[in-house]
Amino acid sequence: MAQMKSEKLMTLFEELAEKLDISIVQGKGDFQGGTCSVNEEAYIVINKIKPIDQRLGVLGREFGKLDLSNVFVPPALRAFIENTQQDIFYSPTA
Repeated sequence: MAQMKSEKLMTLFEELAEKLDISIVQGKGDFQGGTCSVNEEAYIVINKIKPIDQRLGVLGREFGKLDLSNVFVPPALRAFIENTQQDIFYSPTA
């Protein structure tokens, strides 16, 4: 994935998170990332030392779990989320 496109997708995810009142937290450590809630506030934690494509994959997976039917999601971002979900459910096993 091209760096410019990756950065644009990250920005679109940040804007979507803001609309949904979800905080994206970037931390360092030995973790993959995912959704959590603390004191009824929603967070998606991503590992900033991982490659951007992996961080985008975590965001795609986590936003794919949400009902986005009543929220405007830019078509490119919606397609990325849907593709991420398909990759999870239809990835070939070796």
